[in-house]
Amino acid sequence: MRSCSLSIAAAVALLASNLAGCGTVNEKLSAGMGDYVPQWAGGLPADAPPRPGTPQYDAYMKERERKRLMPAADREKEEQAQKGATGTTSAGAVR
Repeated sequence: MRSCSLSIAAAVALLASNLAGCGTVNEKLSAGMGDYVPQWAGGLPADAPPRPGTPQYDAYMKERERKRLMPAADREKEEQAQKGATGTTSAGAVR
C-alpha cells in the first residue's frame, strides 16, 4: 500500500512540474504570438501602435511628438484631411 501512495505522489509531482513549465513557455511565446493572431480571434486591433524597439515604433513616436507640438487648430485640420482621405467618418460624432 505504501509503494502505491509513493507512486501516486510522484506522478502528481511530475504533472505539477510539467504544468509549471508550460506556464513559463507560454509566457515567452505569447509576447510574440499576439502579433500573428487575427483581430477577430482576439489579436491586436488594427490601430495598435508598433512594438517598442522597432524602427516603426521610432517613426511612430516622432510623428506623435510632431503632432503634439503642432497648434491645436492645425492638428484638427490635419485630422479632418486624413479622415476625408480615408473615407471613414464616425456617424453621430459631435464636436
